Amino acid sequence: MDTSQYMAMFLEEAMDNLQTLNDSLLQLEQEPDNIDKVNEIFRVAHTIKGMAATMGFNEVAELTHKMEDVLSEFRDGQLKVTQDVVTVLFKCLDTLEQMIKNIEDEVDEEVPIEGIIEELEKISGNPQEASAGRENVGAEDNKTDSEVEAKDIDNSSVKLNEYDINVVKQAKDKGFNAYEIKINLSESTLLKSARAFLIFKNLEEIGEIIKSIPGTEDIESENFEFEIQLVFLTKSDEEKVYNTLKNISEVESVDIENVDIKSVKAKKVKEDAAKESEIKAKVKSQAENIKPKPAAADTKKKESKKTSKKENHKKIHQSVRVDLERLDKFMNMVSELVINRTRLEQISSNYKLTELNETLEQVARTTSDLQDLVMKIRMLPLDTVFNRFPRMIRDLSVELDKEMELIIQGADTELDRTVIDEIGEPLIHLIRNAADHGIEPKEERIAKGKDPVGKIKLIAYQEGTKAVIKVEDDGGGIPVDKVREKAEDMGINTDGMSDSDIKNLIFMQGFSTNKEVTDISGRGVGMDVVKTKISSLGGTVDLISEKDKGSSFIIRLPLTLQIIQVLLIGAGNETMAISLGYVDRVIDYSDDMVKMTSNREVIIYNGNVIPLIRLYEKLGIEKSDSKKKYIVIVKVGEKTVGLMVDSLLGQREIVIKPLGKTLQNLKEYMGATILGDGLVTLILDVAYLV
Repeated sequence: MDTSQYMAMFLEEAMDNLQTLNDSLLQLEQEPDNIDKVNEIFRVAHTIKGMAATMGFNEVAELTHKMEDVLSEFRDGQLKVTQDVVTVLFKCLDTLEQMIKNIEDEVDEEVPIEGIIEELEKISGNPQEASAGRENVGAEDNKTDSEVEAKDIDNSSVKLNEYDINVVKQAKDKGFNAYEIKINLSESTLLKSARAFLIFKNLEEIGEIIKSIPGTEDIESENFEFEIQLVFLTKSDEEKVYNTLKNISEVESVDIENVDIKSVKAKKVKEDAAKESEIKAKVKSQAENIKPKPAAADTKKKESKKTSKKENHKKIHQSVRVDLERLDKFMNMVSELVINRTRLEQISSNYKLTELNETLEQVARTTSDLQDLVMKIRMLPLDTVFNRFPRMIRDLSVELDKEMELIIQGADTELDRTVIDEIGEPLIHLIRNAADHGIEPKEERIAKGKDPVGKIKLIAYQEGTKAVIKVEDDGGGIPVDKVREKAEDMGINTDGMSDSDIKNLIFMQGFSTNKEVTDISGRGVGMDVVKTKISSLGGTVDLISEKDKGSSFIIRLPLTLQIIQVLLIGAGNETMAISLGYVDRVIDYSDDMVKMTSNREVIIYNGNVIPLIRLYEKLGIEKSDSKKKYIVIVKVGEKTVGLMVDSLLGQREIVIKPLGKTLQNLKEYMGATILGDGLVTLILDVAYLV
């Protein structure tokens, strides 16, 4: 069967399920006695195994099966949830994730799983039995056709699909017996459903039912005759299974036969049509756990299950998967539409074509709505980035031998997909830095009167046209004396610098106060990478730190990178644009406003001392003759600066276009735009200037 049409669905759902397993294992480690969480983990692992088997990825299915063995021992109370066991399970998840990524990237490189399987077998305590099981299965598979007793399956009406065959094969690898059981109830049985429930209950005490005819819902509603057929996995022998069933009253006859894998596979070739529809159903329903539930289950559960199916069916028809490349093209087309709309408005204004005004206003409204819509389509919640960090903190806590807790707030804050794709790396640096440099060892925290468990907070929220992300810790803070010492070693003069300015030196390239290089941080590449990456996204990063209270890194990012509102200004004889997100206010300039302090020009405004930047000087542009000048006060994070400009040309909605490879080293500009009169205008990178 061709499963390629289901590949995208398999990959997406497999990664979602792995993330669910990751989160659930973290929670289980904190609550070792939470049996509901164990059951949830078992169900999700079972789903991944079924999907992988259906798609033909047998190594993924095998590894998940070994993981299930450990989980089943959690469930049965034979194994305690400890940090060491959870660490092995996390290794297993990392290996599965790598295997799924290789499938997605079409990489043929094999991911070695023998080592992790050996560790899982050691935990489950059955390495010898597992090997013996494999040898026995190998011997069985080597039988000649004449030795295969095929009558049991050929005469059976229980149809096994690829997934069922894999389940049976893997069970046999573990030393389980697989039986097909036919049970006939007495024709005088009044409560068939209750009798079936007793059969299921008794069998599940000694094994697992993987298939039943009729299905669970038919049994619950008594929509069947007097015969029940089952495929049953157990370590008990045939005689024990027979006695278990015969001891139930109103069971008239029991017929038990071994399920033979080879004959099942031989027969499967003849059942292509039936199998295809069954496998489709399996993949679409995420290869649900097919273990029958007790027949006398609460009817409310049944109703909610039916409702859930209806809701899922409804959702399928309410959403469509769209290729990201198409979405980017859509965004570019809307951007071009905005440029041409602006051009039309300019032409209408120049030629005073009043009859065009009404139509142009409508075009402008429609374009704005279309633009808002495409922006919203491109938005993703920060949760897609944040969900990897709880596991990272857990691993760092083990590695550094520090007790740490991650608190996440505002994970539903949305950002443009382009920003989401890029923000992960800076946040990893900041969180690792907080864990390694910020949070003190347990004994040191107790001596300072702090909670032994260090807190790292990841907070996100929207603030106007920007998204704010904070990484806070309650550790020791940035040591000013160490930073000053390191700065002087690097030849930086710190005289006259405030403590805040000194702390911000950690963002310089190659700056690190760590004497030792570690795998976690301290290579002197972390913080400058953070600053560079965030600046390239049109954002800013600020540091607030207090000794023994902790540090807070505040990142401000634009919600979108494509279409923004700008203020057009004149500097010398050039026209430039400044993002309105940075502009606080505009004031008239006069010479008597300017003062000198520490060889720098500043202005006093509303009692505040604000550094002044003469834009034409900073950019090396010829000075303008105009006598009237303005100061645009811009705020970049916690810093406020006044930009002296020669003229104000109004507010516009513009499309940001990248500068290309030739001009990419011009750090003062974040891009360019095309105005209504066809003029190409550069957009100032205010964060870099400040």
